[in-house]
Amino acid sequence: MTTTSFEDSADYVQSLARGLRVLRAFDRDQPSPSLSQVAESTGLSRAVARRLLLTLQHLGYVGSRGRSFFLTPRVLELGYSYLSSLDLTELAQQSMELLAQRVGESCSMAVLDGSDIVYVLRVPVRRVMSVALGVGARLPAFAASMGRVMLADLSEVELARWLRAQKFRAYTPQTIRTASALKAELRRVREQGYALVVRELEPGLCSIAVPIRAGDGRVVAALNVGMPYSEEAPARAVKQILPALREAQQAIEQAIRRVGWLPHLAMKHAYE
Repeated sequence: MTTTSFEDSADYVQSLARGLRVLRAFDRDQPSPSLSQVAESTGLSRAVARRLLLTLQHLGYVGSRGRSFFLTPRVLELGYSYLSSLDLTELAQQSMELLAQRVGESCSMAVLDGSDIVYVLRVPVRRVMSVALGVGARLPAFAASMGRVMLADLSEVELARWLRAQKFRAYTPQTIRTASALKAELRRVREQGYALVVRELEPGLCSIAVPIRAGDGRVVAALNVGMPYSEEAPARAVKQILPALREAQQAIEQAIRRVGWLPHLAMKHAYE
């Protein structure tokens, strides 16, 4: 069933969808919007937006100050259940801390969610992007090293379906921005076992990533190291950082096999 046909069915709860849309109206650029701003960003009428905001306020997820609204810490409960069930992060924590110490750069773990990757664990050493990255942060999968190692695990049919839903954007002059170019890059990633992204998301960023596989062979997450760009950074990433990254990858996958961990949700189908 397609998204459009489901929205026309009796099972679709429009008020719930609208409430979630209102929650997503709060972001880094608009942390404390007014009623008018929420209505404009969600495409809802002021009357509908007002009722949803007041309901969320009654439930404790939203607060108000004057004419502005803000999210309360209670919204963290919505994501905590997912993170607490994803005990993969517990298995990876120590290996990632050792990796960050060894290479002197920040490392991260992410999963694939539709068109984006979502950060589920991060060990920062320094800030290398203009956007602050933390648990829950999202980046476009097609332009991120972690996204590419996860996309490279999709079958041709799955990848074709994923590509049909994408809108490519040039974040920098170096960004791969066509389906054909991305498919060629994913073939290279699949063959070499890692993805190297140089100045495609931001001019000053270089990152390298490897996939994390569960015991059944599925890619369930990705692990990367990000660093400031320099002329030497790509060579350093492959020659010096990749061996350490692969050791962390092996340690995490061994821990996964040792405890028999399997994802509660098949991440390779998260784009559907």
